[in-house]
Amino acid sequence: MIHTDPNRAYRQALRPAPGETFFQVVAGESDLRITARKNLSDEVGAYLTEVRAGLTNHILLHPEFRHSLTPLPLQPGEESAPPVVRAMLDASRLCQVGPMAAVAGAVAQAVADYFAPLSPDILVENGGDIYIHTTRPRLVALLAKPVQGARLALRVEPQESPLALCGSSATIGHSLSFGAADLVTVKARSGALADAAATTLGNLARSPEHLPLVLERAQEMAAVGVLGVFVQVEGQVGVWGDMELAVLEDGQG
Repeated sequence: MIHTDPNRAYRQALRPAPGETFFQVVAGESDLRITARKNLSDEVGAYLTEVRAGLTNHILLHPEFRHSLTPLPLQPGEESAPPVVRAMLDASRLCQVGPMAAVAGAVAQAVADYFAPLSPDILVENGGDIYIHTTRPRLVALLAKPVQGARLALRVEPQESPLALCGSSATIGHSLSFGAADLVTVKARSGALADAAATTLGNLARSPEHLPLVLERAQEMAAVGVLGVFVQVEGQVGVWGDMELAVLEDGQG
């Protein structure tokens, strides 16, 4: 297994369910940890390289796409851009953030959707952003404090999938956040939307006193597809929407 980021050491504590396997695929800045019914690492590697090539080519033609922190105006010919790029642009406009705020969720969904016909159970985790196709119940750990491990999780039922759970943090990993949240996790059908919405809500979570504001904004974002939100700031937690929390026992998650 190739592990390029020590912040993702949490992956080592996980074990596959019966009939499933784990594998990791790295291409460029994408570091995917995938749960599936069979090892598809070669096939995923080839497809991920193709997806990233389309994204890279778009950035070469539109350099502002990589650096903008606000939505970009509609460009001529945008409808012919790669599907991942279009998903990122749409999500950024709905959530009023730059398109790169949606990249991890968009890539996770692209891979999960493409390979679901080969593995009806497939979970693609891309730096804490997850896209899920599942035929069995799942517990997705909430790692607000990775060093301490997880004690809370979100329960996902098969009838909910396919589904995205994407996070943003001011204290963990590489997410750019103007807030102070330990973790904001957003549930949505769209990976790009969940990722971009997590950034928007994370920017609002500047202190525990801002939790009501975050949850109010989350409710407003239900109109564009946000299904639920979990937010933790300095040990205080807020939850809105279709979010079933579970307590993890040792060895779960």
